[in-house]
Amino acid sequence: MTRNLRKIFSIINPISGVGSKDKIRDMLVARCTELNLASEVIFTEYAGHAAELTRKAVEDGADCVIAVGGDGTVNEVAKNLLHTDVALGIIPKGSGNGLARELHIPMDARGAIDVIFSENITTIDACKANEHLFFCTCGVGFDATISEEFAKQKRRGSLTYLRNIVEEYLGYKPKAYELSIDGHTISEQAFLITCANASQYGNNAYIAPHADITDGLMDVTILSPFTALDIGPLAIQLFTKTLDKNSKIKTFRTKEVRISRPSEGIMHIDGEPITVGCNINVSVIRSALNVLTPSTLPFVYDVQRRINEVFRFFVG
Repeated sequence: MTRNLRKIFSIINPISGVGSKDKIRDMLVARCTELNLASEVIFTEYAGHAAELTRKAVEDGADCVIAVGGDGTVNEVAKNLLHTDVALGIIPKGSGNGLARELHIPMDARGAIDVIFSENITTIDACKANEHLFFCTCGVGFDATISEEFAKQKRRGSLTYLRNIVEEYLGYKPKAYELSIDGHTISEQAFLITCANASQYGNNAYIAPHADITDGLMDVTILSPFTALDIGPLAIQLFTKTLDKNSKIKTFRTKEVRISRPSEGIMHIDGEPITVGCNINVSVIRSALNVLTPSTLPFVYDVQRRINEVFRFFVG
């Protein structure tokens, strides 16, 4: 589906990509001027500002709101565009960039801007965990603990994330959960439980390789307790889109799930940690958001897909 853009509103998180924020603003203004489009670019100034700006953009008749930042900024903008005709544009400048990667949006600003002005629309699902909206994944257990620790770090990036994983793994104990899925109750001692609308967390780490962000379903992934010897295979499978082949993984596809645990604790919503109660109700919101995406699959993703297919063939 294509859309004729007339009025563009851009929201830039100045913390993300500090050195390039002015350059991205200038690129957006130049492109809109070239195409004779009405445009406005604003930098966020405080937590929640992106949400306020998005709601105002919708009221003012914007055709597209562009989120420039990481997963938190994208989530804040996207959840205020649900069930509107306003399209989300993404220029990824975070550490994970989960939704952008899932939708094959280029990681460089110029490529992402080209995608936005190609005006190709994909309508995707959203999900809700209690009252919290997300677009890629939410989870309890180890990944939620990592998101909490990662949020405390002054310096972000893959090395910081990897260090947190190693440090937390050494002292982490699996937890008891009860899941209600399609009328069935399942009791699990789990290392983590992820509800995936999209196939990955971000950084091309595929927690639910077969999840489809447009199918009206989520993939519930349960990782059972494992030993240090399992870490290598799990890590390789996580990044080669073959995690479902591991015997420690259980996956259920459903429209909704209820997760219960003995006490309240941390949960992550698209990588952002929050505290929630003992019972978590997660459900899919079908065809909730219009996003500007590539009209054709970029070459690098096509190559990656073919490599993964070959890997699957040899590992069974």
